Amino acid sequence: APGSAPACGPPLSGSGPPRHPQTPASSTEAGGREQQKREEDEEEEEPSQDEGSDSGAAESLLSVSLVCLAVAVGCGWAKDSDDEEEVVHVDRDHFMDEFFEQVEEIRGCIEKLSEDVEQVKKQHSAILAAPNPDEKTKQELEDLTADIKKTANKVRSKLKAIEQSIEQEEGLNRSSADLRIRKTQHSTLSRKFVEVMTEYNATQSKYRDRCKDRIQRQLEITGRTTTNEELEDMLESGKLAIFTDDIKMDSQMTKQALNEIETRHNEIIKLETSIRELHDMFVDMAMLVESQGEMIDRIEYNVEHSVDYVERAVSDTKKAVKYQSKARR
Repeated sequence: APGSAPACGPPLSGSGPPRHPQTPASSTEAGGREQQKREEDEEEEEPSQDEGSDSGAAESLLSVSLVCLAVAVGCGWAKDSDDEEEVVHVDRDHFMDEFFEQVEEIRGCIEKLSEDVEQVKKQHSAILAAPNPDEKTKQELEDLTADIKKTANKVRSKLKAIEQSIEQEEGLNRSSADLRIRKTQHSTLSRKFVEVMTEYNATQSKYRDRCKDRIQRQLEITGRTTTNEELEDMLESGKLAIFTDDIKMDSQMTKQALNEIETRHNEIIKLETSIRELHDMFVDMAMLVESQGEMIDRIEYNVEHSVDYVERAVSDTKKAVKYQSKARR
C-alpha cells in the first residue's frame, strides 16, 4: 500500500526505546573472583608486618646486647666528667691484628709452662722413689727446669713490652677502645702467668721439703740426730760434711744412707739455684697482678651484670612483640 513502512532495515535514529547490552553471567563471576583474590592478598600481607616487627625487635635486642658487651670489656660509649657522650670506635687495624697474635703466642707459652710444671711433679716423684736416681731421670728434670726458665723469661719480656706500650699511650692522655682491650688482655695474661709460676714455686718448695726429710731420716740411720734448725742451717751453708765426716763407714746400710744424703743435698742445691733465678721475676709479676686486682675485679663485676642486662632485654623484647601482635588484632 502506498506510504507503508518498509518491512525490514535498521530503525530510524531516535525511533523506539534505546537498547542496552546485557552483561554475560561469566563476566560477573570473573569480577567476583578478582575481588576475592585481592582480599586474600591483603590478608597475606599482614604476617609480613609481624615479621617486620619481629625483625625490629631482633635489631633492638642486638643493640642492647652490644651495649652490654661494651660495658663488660670496658669499651663502648663513655662519659667524661661533664657527662658529654663520646662515641668510641674500635680500631681494627693492622696494629691490633699484631697485638692479638702476640696474645695468642703468650697464651700458648703459658699453657706450655703449665704442662711442664706437671711433668716436673712426675719427675720429682720418680727421683724421690729411688734412693739413687738414674742419671737420665735427673737430666730430664734439669732440662725441664731450664725450659721453664726460658719460657717464663720469654713471657715476662712480652708482657713487659705490652705494659710499656700501654703506659706510653696513657702518658699521652689517650683513651680508646683498643687501649682498654689491650689493658684487659694484659691483665688477664699476667694473672694466668703468675698463677702458673706460683704453682711451680709451690712444687719446688714441696720437693725441697721432701728432700730435706729424706736427708734427716738417713742421718738418723747413721746415728746422727739433728734438729730441723740445724739441718736448715747446714743446707743454707752447703756444709754437709759437718754432719758426715765423722760417720764411720762400718756397714753397707751406712754407705747407702750417706750416698742418699749426698744425692738429696745435690738436688736441693740445684733446686735453690732455680728458685733464686726466678725469684725476682716472680716478685715483679706478682706485684703487677696485685696492682691490677681492682681493675680485674671491676671487669668481672661488669661481665656478671651484663648477663643480667641481656636476659632482661630478651624478656622485654618478647613482651613488646606479644603486645604489638595483640594490638593489631
